[in-house]
Amino acid sequence: MKCLFLLCLCLVPIVVFSSTFTSKNPINLPSDATPVLDVAGKELDSRLSYRIVSTFWGALGGDVYLGKSPNSDAPCANGIFRYNSDVGPSGTPVRFIGSSSHFGQGIFENELLNIQFAISTSKLCVSYTIWKVGDYDASLGTMLLETGGTIGQADSSWFKIVKSSQFGYNLLYCPVTSTMICPFSSDDQFCLKVGVVHQNGKRRSALVKDNPLDVSFKQVQ
Repeated sequence: MKCLFLLCLCLVPIVVFSSTFTSKNPINLPSDATPVLDVAGKELDSRLSYRIVSTFWGALGGDVYLGKSPNSDAPCANGIFRYNSDVGPSGTPVRFIGSSSHFGQGIFENELLNIQFAISTSKLCVSYTIWKVGDYDASLGTMLLETGGTIGQADSSWFKIVKSSQFGYNLLYCPVTSTMICPFSSDDQFCLKVGVVHQNGKRRSALVKDNPLDVSFKQVQ
């Protein structure tokens, strides 16, 4: 199973494209583009901060937060976790940076985007606020989400927000593949689901085959 997981990632065709998402390389906003909504029914705004919250309660709930990764030598907290319950601390605010930013401040379903924790930090730790997918963790049998990424670059970790089959939304990780040719493609064959695995008694965000996180977005006031 581990080998198949790695093989799928290795076989994904990589394409090279210039200047990522710029006015010289414009993206056409689909006429049927659907805005992502927060828990209040308002459209997400890339200028605002949100908490990624669970659509479930109790032990099935819990916000997403930034924490220190076990055995990490990173100079800053670089692990992406989910609290074990919706009772307790609030999650770490994030902002979404969409590939269609030149059309306005909206965030749309199936749009490739970067995710960044919206927190005050030292200059040293700025890059440790930007989400990415790390190396394969053999002990857990998957790839973990962490920080230390880039924004709007060919080597960035790109994500999507898609409508969940249950409640709310799911997050997908989409490697730099032919999907970049069409940043609003609803074809997710190259994308992987974001869920959680258990790491040292905590819920660590990771790529999963089944049971993706069902989340909503709550604006930070």
